[in-house]
Amino acid sequence: MDKKIAAVTGGNRGIGFQICRDLAKKGFKVLLTARDPEKGNRSARNLQDEGLDVEFYLLDVISTESIDKFTEFVLAEFGQLHVLVNNAAILPDEISPALSVGLEEVRETIETNVYGVLRLSQKLIPTMIENNYGRIINLSSGMGQLSDMGSGYLAYRVSKTALNAVTRVLAQETSGYDIQINAVDPGWVKTDMGGSNAPSTPEEGADTVVWLSTRPAGEPSGMFYKNRKIIDW
Repeated sequence: MDKKIAAVTGGNRGIGFQICRDLAKKGFKVLLTARDPEKGNRSARNLQDEGLDVEFYLLDVISTESIDKFTEFVLAEFGQLHVLVNNAAILPDEISPALSVGLEEVRETIETNVYGVLRLSQKLIPTMIENNYGRIINLSSGMGQLSDMGSGYLAYRVSKTALNAVTRVLAQETSGYDIQINAVDPGWVKTDMGGSNAPSTPEEGADTVVWLSTRPAGEPSGMFYKNRKIIDW
């Protein structure tokens, strides 16, 4: 097919939903993935009603079986994947100071926010290498910046710092190909996760992700971006 294929994890709401919309408006066929089939299908239908080429596919990023099935579907149906947006993440409700956070909370957060990204990338990067093309954008956070690390939310902070490390390593290991792997801090965005007091809209949160998804060859890989500018790790 002529269209490039993009997959967005956690695409049923918030920033992920807006990324799906904006990529489809850019001419991509978008695979909106989510672990809840009812919510995922409903979100995909909403975008289809806007005339956009969006398809729902069930994907639970903490399930190896689910990741394997998704990869098999992509390769059988399209032969390759051009863009992968690793957006699915959890943020524990508690502030979770380091002196009192439970290890189970840390494990669960890292399982989704880091291991899920790594597993999915491991399955899909080989086809990007084979086709010498790929754009991977990992949704990180300023809360994971070592250059400005604060207190509280230890599980979430650690997961996003680790995600940044995964981004850097994968970028180094795919150098020499037309593959760009970058992390993005979308800012504090009005979503279910960000809350109603957040200053940024989902459209603003999605902008840098979509921009990185559509850049030509030769642009930087292994960088951390906010508002289309490289920021410190």
